Amino acid sequence: MTTTELVMKLVYILLILFTFTVSPAISSAPEGCDNGSDNPCINKAKALPLKIVAIVAIFTTSMIGVMAPLFSRYIPFLRPDGNGFMIVKCFSSGIILGTGFMHVLPDSFEMLSSDCLSDDPWHKFPFAGFVAMLSGLVTLAIDSITTSLYTGKTAVRPVLEEYGNDQEKAIHIVGHNNHSHGHGVVLGAKDNGSSDPQLLRYRVIAMVLELGILFHSVVIGLSLGATNDYCTIKGLIIALCFHHLFEGMGLGGCILQADFTNVKKFLMAFFFAGTTPLGIFLGIVLSSIYRDNSPTALITIGLLNACSAGMLIYMALVDLLATEFMGSMLQGSVKLQIKCFAAALLGCTVMSVVAKWA
Repeated sequence: MTTTELVMKLVYILLILFTFTVSPAISSAPEGCDNGSDNPCINKAKALPLKIVAIVAIFTTSMIGVMAPLFSRYIPFLRPDGNGFMIVKCFSSGIILGTGFMHVLPDSFEMLSSDCLSDDPWHKFPFAGFVAMLSGLVTLAIDSITTSLYTGKTAVRPVLEEYGNDQEKAIHIVGHNNHSHGHGVVLGAKDNGSSDPQLLRYRVIAMVLELGILFHSVVIGLSLGATNDYCTIKGLIIALCFHHLFEGMGLGGCILQADFTNVKKFLMAFFFAGTTPLGIFLGIVLSSIYRDNSPTALITIGLLNACSAGMLIYMALVDLLATEFMGSMLQGSVKLQIKCFAAALLGCTVMSVVAKWA
């Protein structure tokens, strides 16, 4: 089993666990916390068509966002090794960073500090920050271990030199002593084009980033699908389309650099685009019994948001922005560094503005 398949199976397992985790969250809201009955915007009949529109709109914009970088090879300005692509990628990384700090983490703090939760322990300990911190550390462990597994499978391995074997590509370590040649160990590499350490890092980054985004996307979709507040849904559709468009560009850039096969690229793009609509569909199914202000719902979604925030913040800062800013391309040009920093700052600013509506 390849590492890619292992990570994808992990995604499936997480989604299954998420479904079982949400199941206890469909209990009725406690007395005094269900204030939706006085809201004139609560109308299930009007909300349902908007949810259908949301599924189509979010899926379409997500596919456009994540697929656009995959065709950037045909656009000179956005070629993967060019300055334009680097600037766009830093902007998209800023979008992801802004998502973690300005959308997911605040939502988690809000839910876990709700008046509908008991004072002890939820109001006496910052569970949102604690879980986000642990999530960042766990993401670091996944990042490190996955890289080790990848490197171990494709590492250059020592083999004995075999004369006359023209089928194995080998690097001869030759010791020069005057005019004589001493043949030592031969390093033979698997001829699969995946032994480049930088390529391995790109692949790990792409998969772990997708895992964090999928985790968050299910929560977003479930919340939108479960609410019957059609006034809120109208604003969310626009905000989430905009959000997924640029978040998809960030993920698509990582998938492009990872140089996966076309099938894997499409699967990763489809999973990204389809996860939020899937969450919306699940929310619609559960909307008649789901209460988003019940204690179990607040705790479940709040903890999942905190977990997702930790992953997104880690990936944006460590694997995306820090990796590029400390890389040879940006380190060789202060002017390009300034442009990329401005792009990242713009991405964070955009998501900060969007946070007003979503």
